[in-house]
Amino acid sequence: MSNTGYDFGMVGLGVMGRNLLLNIADSGYSVIGLDKDTEKVASLTEEADKDHVKATTSAEEFISSLKSPRKIMMLVPAGAPVDSVIAELTPFLSKGDLLMDGGNSYFPDTNRRYDALTEKGIHYMGVGISGGEEGARRGPSIMPGGSAASYDFIKPILEAAAAKVNGEPCVTFIGHRSAGNYVKMVHNGIEYALMQLISEAYHLLKSGAGLSDEELKNVFTEWNKGELNSFLIEITSEIFAKKDEDGETLILNKILDRARSKGTGKWTSQNAMDLQVPAPTIDLAVVARDISAIKEEREAAGEIFPAKEYKLDASKEEVIGKVENALKFAFITAYAQGFAMIKKASDEYNYEVKIAEVAKIWRGGCIIRAAMLEDFRKAFEADASLKNIMVNDDLAKKLNAYQSDIRDCVKMGVDASIPMSATMASLSYFDLYRSGWLPLNLIQAQRDFFGAHTYERIGEEGVFHTIWK
Repeated sequence: MSNTGYDFGMVGLGVMGRNLLLNIADSGYSVIGLDKDTEKVASLTEEADKDHVKATTSAEEFISSLKSPRKIMMLVPAGAPVDSVIAELTPFLSKGDLLMDGGNSYFPDTNRRYDALTEKGIHYMGVGISGGEEGARRGPSIMPGGSAASYDFIKPILEAAAAKVNGEPCVTFIGHRSAGNYVKMVHNGIEYALMQLISEAYHLLKSGAGLSDEELKNVFTEWNKGELNSFLIEITSEIFAKKDEDGETLILNKILDRARSKGTGKWTSQNAMDLQVPAPTIDLAVVARDISAIKEEREAAGEIFPAKEYKLDASKEEVIGKVENALKFAFITAYAQGFAMIKKASDEYNYEVKIAEVAKIWRGGCIIRAAMLEDFRKAFEADASLKNIMVNDDLAKKLNAYQSDIRDCVKMGVDASIPMSATMASLSYFDLYRSGWLPLNLIQAQRDFFGAHTYERIGEEGVFHTIWK
């Protein structure tokens, strides 16, 4: 092997890096891993096929063992660790080598690194990877951004490692510079939204309709057979079946209701506001996690503001049917917000993203994979200029069919004092988007009144100001 060198290198042999490296090795490529943790290096060495897989703690040995031009991916925590690895490796790299960041880096950081390494003649790519540890091992959805030339250089390896849907790999060149990390960020924002929507459906069914754990498992299992078929619905049904060590209690019922996050949802929400693209379902999903963190305050507030007991005036079957349709409605709006962000960012940042291709590669491997992504792919392929998937003819028919049920679910939640923040945000987004007139003329008048900020007039060119007193 020393005569020819290894095909691919991985920096960071944590769960994701290790699994993706073994995935690539299974595809017939020789690979080498680098990690400062001697236990991780030893573990990979013991498990792997020694003819095709190697691991080391030496950066110099790692670099010298790779075929030139080199293909290297980093899978280390976002932020300073990425810069640290780049600083360590750069002195050993040559012009024409390719360095990839496979973590959840913030896209402006990727732009900075891309520019700095491009000046040195080193190719740099931000590569979004979704699928968790199992996806990394068996086939993730991969979102590479950078330059088309860089992608062509690494394309065979990424296609071999990616998940497959109908024989097609779930990877494509996303776009220029930081496009890959940006699209992965939005993917994670959508993930936040879908998870919050599912948790609110669970809350309404459990606390409102009184479904047992067994009934909840059956409901989610059935939902996963229809339009809601998706990875998140599937694992939710499995969660309702997992008992604790006592064999009686669900593990779920022993988990503290305090959710954590790593920041990608917040970044999505912040950037949506920067771009002035409304993403309220994602926003409220982030808010819900933030509020969950103040557990003690919530418990104290519950003593001061006790919820009145309320019984839903509907049968379990009726509530289940309405919640199912409400979730379908809300899922569509959550994806709509994410795709609208990507479309605006592509124009704003000159990414040149092909939206239909994004929907296509999200169909397999990734956390937000869902049957309805095929509908979105078809919608964007039929009309690449589509501003929002909600106005696609087929999807519009579905939204119209489901909207009465989501309204009923919101009412049930309000009456039962069950928070439905993301569900409400999805409905509000729909109502705002379809309103040809909004009362924002009053806000413009107020702004002009106290700050002389001016306003536009109906049917007249220019801006205007009124002396209100």
